[in-house]
Amino acid sequence: MDLYFSPLACSMATRIALYEAGADIRYIYRDRAKRLPDGSDFLQINPLGMVPTLRTDDGDVLTENAAILQYVADRFPNAGISAASGMERSRLHQWLCFIGTELHKGLFVPLLDKTAPAEMKAHVLSKNLSRLDYLDNYLKGREFLLDHFSVADAYLVTIINWTMATPPIELSKWPAVKAYHERLRTRPSIARAVAEEFELYKAELARHKAAA
Repeated sequence: MDLYFSPLACSMATRIALYEAGADIRYIYRDRAKRLPDGSDFLQINPLGMVPTLRTDDGDVLTENAAILQYVADRFPNAGISAASGMERSRLHQWLCFIGTELHKGLFVPLLDKTAPAEMKAHVLSKNLSRLDYLDNYLKGREFLLDHFSVADAYLVTIINWTMATPPIELSKWPAVKAYHERLRTRPSIARAVAEEFELYKAELARHKAAA
C-alpha cells in the first residue's frame, strides 16, 4: 500500500493507525504545490489534491480520512483498532463523523485559514466551541473514545494537535480533553508519528522560505 500524506495534516491519523498495525507500506510525501517526490502531479491520483489518499495492494485509490481509517482498521484486524459489529461499530462511525465534520472542518479549518476574515473566525469560535464542551464532558473518566484505542482516537489526537497553531483555543479550558491529549501523545505509535512528521514539517517550512 501507498499512503500519500502531508506532514502534520490529518493524514497523520492514518500513519498512527498503520504504526499501530505494524504495517509495512510506503509513505509518499505530497508537497504544497501538489507534487510528489518524483516530480509527478498528485492531481493525477487524487483530482482534489487532498491527503490522506491511499493506494491499496490491489491498486484501488481510496480517499477521505474516515473511509481510509476504517479500511486500515479492517485490513489489519489483529491491531485491535476497529470495532465489533453492531452498536460499537456504529459508535466508531459516530466519532469519525463528529471529528471530521464538527472539529476538523467545522472548527479548525476556518481558524487555520490565513486568508479567512477575522469576523468569520470570531463567528466560528462563538458557534463551534460548544463541540469541545461536548467532547470534554464525554471524556471525563474515559481513557479512549470507545472502550479501547481505535482509529477514532488516532484521528482525534491528530486534530487536537492543531491547537498549537490556533491560539484562540486554549486546552486548559477543557481539562478532560487536555488530559486525554497529553496521555495519548505518549502512546508509542502517536509519539513516533508526531516526532517524524514534525521534522518533515520543519524541513518543508525551510524549503518554502528558501523558495520565497
